[in-house]
Amino acid sequence: MSTEIDTPEAAVDSPPQGDGTVTISESAAKRINFLLEQESSTDAAVRVAVSGGGCAGFQYGFSFDETLNDDDTIIERDGARVAIDSMSLGFLQGSEIDFVEDLIGSAFSIKNPNASSSCSCGSSFAV
Repeated sequence: MSTEIDTPEAAVDSPPQGDGTVTISESAAKRINFLLEQESSTDAAVRVAVSGGGCAGFQYGFSFDETLNDDDTIIERDGARVAIDSMSLGFLQGSEIDFVEDLIGSAFSIKNPNASSSCSCGSSFAV
């Protein structure tokens, strides 16, 4: 179950139902928690941002952030928190943040229903 928080003080339970809510997979939540433990920064969130660039027009950015802004949407699952600014949220509505491991390597990926195309590495997309 994912929890979406419009501000750090108000939580609303909202299970993934294709309603435009950004969700975090179980695998991504586990990896976020593991990385935060390694950084000794359990109060931080992973910030997911969309910016111009990449080979397809827009690119995803991932970073740790201990500062939450008034326009951030906070998504939580199993103790893992993801912060998304309001501009990026428009590009990410309905997406799932996942962590995948295969023979080639492991990485966070975003399953974005708004993307009309994406590059082969999955870090940039077009709308």
